[in-house]
Amino acid sequence: MKQDYFEIVKTAVKAIDSKRGADIDVIKVDDLTILTDYFVIATASSNTQLKAIADEIEFKLSEQGIEPHHIEGRTSEWICLDYTGVVIHVLLNKGRDFYQIERLWEDGEKIDIDDLIIKE
Repeated sequence: MKQDYFEIVKTAVKAIDSKRGADIDVIKVDDLTILTDYFVIATASSNTQLKAIADEIEFKLSEQGIEPHHIEGRTSEWICLDYTGVVIHVLLNKGRDFYQIERLWEDGEKIDIDDLIIKE
């Protein structure tokens, strides 16, 4: 039975938002690639925030019994959490601007997350 990957997306977006991650994008790519169903991309303003966001995502999903398949970049400026059907990228500002991951998947369906984040 296929796991409901959008539930992982929702938890991740809420975790990112709770740690004040910026520019959160969710792109559905299941029709474009076999790599994953969703990409979640977010920006952190410091290494401390980057680690806090990644830790919060991992903690909130772990509470639901969901563990990452793989985590890359724990000591860098870009952390990638791979939950198989959902791949989450958290980057510092300069990395986000440089790599522009969302442009690689611009043919994917951008998901509206307004109801998942807290409005200020």
